[in-house]
Amino acid sequence: MQVSKEELLHIANLASLNLEESEVDKYLENLQEILNFANIVNNAPVEGLTITIGANEAKNRFRKDEIKKFKEIEALLQNAEEKEQNMFKIPKVL
Repeated sequence: MQVSKEELLHIANLASLNLEESEVDKYLENLQEILNFANIVNNAPVEGLTITIGANEAKNRFRKDEIKKFKEIEALLQNAEEKEQNMFKIPKVL
């Protein structure tokens, strides 16, 4: 698929890109390379291949949620602008 200069300028307009006249040829070349690569990928032989979700068999490792008592509360809150009941006090967001 060959992209014309007019099509490139139309795409640039849709993307709100202000292309200089000196940039048009470089963008046209880059877009053409991207489309050529997409065409290669689309035509890759995939018959008989099994579905692959990832490149390896790594799985998520979840840790058990545990409540732990933090011992240095004053050190944690030393830079707080405001604090209340050993917690950061922040402005309401609603």
